[in-house]
Amino acid sequence: MMNAYYNHSGVGDVLMLALEECPREERTAETKGDVVRICNGKGEAVAYNIFNASTYITELGNGPLEVNEEFVQRIRDIFQKNKVEDELEVDVRPKFVVGYVTEKKPHENADKLSVCQVDVGDGIEQIVCGAANVAKGQKVVVARVGATMPSGLEIKASNLRGEDSNGMICSREELGLPKDPEENGIYVLEEDAVVGTPFAV
Repeated sequence: MMNAYYNHSGVGDVLMLALEECPREERTAETKGDVVRICNGKGEAVAYNIFNASTYITELGNGPLEVNEEFVQRIRDIFQKNKVEDELEVDVRPKFVVGYVTEKKPHENADKLSVCQVDVGDGIEQIVCGAANVAKGQKVVVARVGATMPSGLEIKASNLRGEDSNGMICSREELGLPKDPEENGIYVLEEDAVVGTPFAV
């Protein structure tokens, strides 16, 4: 997972890349050229700050940036120019996709939770869902592990009362969309939605 952010007016000409969370008191930093490598207590990189970013990537916009394979390759090129030897392996699959609920069963240890198997196009993910309206055969919006919700919540793999959950089936409100007064719970898509395709948030 990698989140990228650039705001020239607020921060300056710095491209910020976040790989994973790490308490500030555990962080250390080392600089190689224009790249600051931020590490956790084990010396593993958790973030990078790239200074003079616009000299490497001219079309940076303000705010969160799309992380795709082309973008990751540009970061690799910047690392090479600055003699940063880290291997950068990033999951660039869309983080919000159309899913299809292939199975739903009650959670054995929680009355209000359901354990769902969801086809996300390139495989089946198990997702624990608390919405009352979730059902087998629905097409839904899935936030994959690594997605950042409009609220700022980061989706992580978790275990909920003994069941693994890899993602979240989303409601309209969680996606930042207007609430449908006739829909209470997750956002159920139309039948013609294509499983595995990106959903724009």
